[in-house]
Amino acid sequence: MSGTWQVRPAQLADAAEMTRLSAQLGYPMSPTDMSQRLAILLPSERHHVAVAASGEQLLGWMHVEHRSSLEGGERAELMGLVVDSNARRSGVGRALVGVAEDWAAARGLLSLTVRSNAARELSHPFYEALGYSRAKTQHVYSKALSAASAERVLG
Repeated sequence: MSGTWQVRPAQLADAAEMTRLSAQLGYPMSPTDMSQRLAILLPSERHHVAVAASGEQLLGWMHVEHRSSLEGGERAELMGLVVDSNARRSGVGRALVGVAEDWAAARGLLSLTVRSNAARELSHPFYEALGYSRAKTQHVYSKALSAASAERVLG
């Protein structure tokens, strides 16, 4: 990857390019869906979304969240990291993770968690090279909920 790029906060206008990048990792969505999600996350103090931009083209994006839980307390979690297939091994991913780490540290958070699908074998050495160590392996279960489920709860 040649040329110059910069990391900056994401904007709603980045939705189409972020959608393109998401599809590269197997997370297809419409630009409208991405815009709606960004409209919720961008103003939130507990989320930070950044992009690596080369002019109008995005080379990658990152989403980090300030998480709170009973068992884990306060921590940051890298919720998403996508680097364009043509920009990998150019420092873009490293720079985006660095922004996530800096954001978390500025909030006083002492750790950053990254979850990486076992099938994404190329990402594991990347995170290990950045100083992350594997803490556990787990299964993730998902269930689609119906409107009837929400109605039972909300009454």
